[in-house]
Amino acid sequence: MALVLLVLLIVLGGWLWLASQPPNQRRPALVKMLLVVGGVVLLYLSLSGRVYLALAILAGVLPFLRRLLMALLARGPTQANPGNQSRVATDILEMSLDHDTGEMTGQVLQGPLAGRSLAHLSEGEFIELLQYCRQHDYDSARLLESYLDRRFADSWRADDPGAAGADSESASTGHQPLTEAEALDILGLKPGASREEIIQAHRQMMQKMHPDHGGSAYLAALINEARAVLLD
Repeated sequence: MALVLLVLLIVLGGWLWLASQPPNQRRPALVKMLLVVGGVVLLYLSLSGRVYLALAILAGVLPFLRRLLMALLARGPTQANPGNQSRVATDILEMSLDHDTGEMTGQVLQGPLAGRSLAHLSEGEFIELLQYCRQHDYDSARLLESYLDRRFADSWRADDPGAAGADSESASTGHQPLTEAEALDILGLKPGASREEIIQAHRQMMQKMHPDHGGSAYLAALINEARAVLLD
């Protein structure tokens, strides 16, 4: 009975600790929690005189631990940016995408709202910023539209007074080709990434940003362009 209560307390505490971890750290955190629980159980059995039972349990879990260790070693180091994020920057905006949650965050770099976070803008400020982007930079306008689509779906378009002439207005500057550094930022990779890492990063991002999965055509095209630049 004491063992059951001890395990329950450890599991409860471990669950609360696990819930506080960042999404991309929960898998290794879960492994640590299971190892701690297993170690406590084996220690309790050994100290209570049930050494043979502890040895039997240890023999049973050794194959699992071996497979787990091999799987962790096989994953190896990743080329992803800290926090598993990718970054897209234009003349007016800077956006970050969390690969694990799909959440987009952004900052205004230029214009009347420079220095503001997109998370803190009002509806009227979003429309003001969008009009400014359409007048000055095509890529910034398309990037902001993608952010608004992901955050508000199509509801924001009903309040967009410039939607009718948006394409002709913003197309005057045109899309600027990506540099290699920009392509690496978009896919969340570091210089020297291998072909396999580029393909894997592209696949993972398309799973979250493809229009069929709640993304946008512009971001999907940008991700495809980043892949092409790095594999060329």
